[in-house]
Amino acid sequence: MVVGLVTLVVLLVMRFRDDGPILPENLTLQDGVAAQAVTMGDGWVAIVTTDNRILIHDRITGAVRQEVVLSPGAFGASAGD
Repeated sequence: MVVGLVTLVVLLVMRFRDDGPILPENLTLQDGVAAQAVTMGDGWVAIVTTDNRILIHDRITGAVRQEVVLSPGAFGASAGD
């Protein structure tokens, strides 16, 4: 039981020390922009930023392919609204 408790505490500490998602090395964000989530597909990388944008980058060149601005009013809305 003690080992289980120690494991749980270690996992919690590791989780709270997380600095956020790790970007591929060839991608850079503008000053003041922070990544909230990163996902990768075939030839692209999508970065969700803390300022409610999705930036789609080319996976090889790192160039921005597309930028999607998220509307705060859209969050929490259901399909029936």
